[in-house]
Amino acid sequence: MRVVAGIYRGKKLKEFDINSTRPTMDRVKESIFNLIQFDVADAIVLDLFSGTGALGIEAISRGAKLVYFVDSNKEAIELINSNLKGIEGNFKVCHQDYLSFLKLNKNVKFDIVLLDPPFKENLGETAIKFIIENNMLDENGIIIFETSTNRDFKLENPLFSCVRKKYGSVAVFKIVKL
Repeated sequence: MRVVAGIYRGKKLKEFDINSTRPTMDRVKESIFNLIQFDVADAIVLDLFSGTGALGIEAISRGAKLVYFVDSNKEAIELINSNLKGIEGNFKVCHQDYLSFLKLNKNVKFDIVLLDPPFKENLGETAIKFIIENNMLDENGIIIFETSTNRDFKLENPLFSCVRKKYGSVAVFKIVKL
């Protein structure tokens, strides 16, 4: 696994294999950032369910102003901190349950939210609902939601557009606040 583009392009990131962590493949990560390439610079980014930190580090590499890394798994937090060694930028690493983090940070407006939760649970849908209901996205804010293609996700909210892209067994939804 590596950083795909930006000032840290090519930097290798450490991986690990625990049941609750499934790193985003480089080709999917590249496709995600192609979807938001003009929105990352100077953005406040939330990497929820961070795992290895690869998505948030990619955002830093591409010029994000501030990145929050949030994960409830202690091993993931240790790995994120290890992967952030040598990375300069403004970031915060939070060892916290996703919903607790969201509830404590309701006043923060995010430009981009990157969601790559475990596929077998409804954590992503719950996070999206909370973020939208609590108006946590800045004007024209974006949520990127990575899930299994087997999962049926529909966002029925006239204040948001939702586009689905498929990459093998992975579906990526780009949800934009209108």
